[in-house]
Amino acid sequence: MYNLFLDDIRIPDDVLKYWDNPIYESSTQWVIVRNYDQFVKAITEQGIPEMISFDHDLGPEHYFHQENISYDQFTEKTGFHCAKWFINYCIDNNKEVTKLIYVHSMNPVGSKNILSLFTAYQKSINDSK
Repeated sequence: MYNLFLDDIRIPDDVLKYWDNPIYESSTQWVIVRNYDQFVKAITEQGIPEMISFDHDLGPEHYFHQENISYDQFTEKTGFHCAKWFINYCIDNNKEVTKLIYVHSMNPVGSKNILSLFTAYQKSINDSK
């Protein structure tokens, strides 16, 4: 098993400085990916991670669109796109979605959007039982 850290610039130690969460301490082993393509490749090649920590803004073009996010306008995909792909990948391949999902993004709207994907997915699973 492995843990996946998605961020275009930072490493987990950087996140530990503002999110006082022990998962970001250097003792936790992370596979660090910087963009959508690396995220997809890590999961398709290494399997479902035990834990994922998402950044939302994965490129400079995202930094200026933090209030009214129009996802179809970006050329670089965001952490939201990664989260959406991940959920669909798990559904399509009959895999269980990782239970340990974290969002370390400084973008509050983007963070909420990522978390809402996982909340909606979990609700749909619970409703189907």
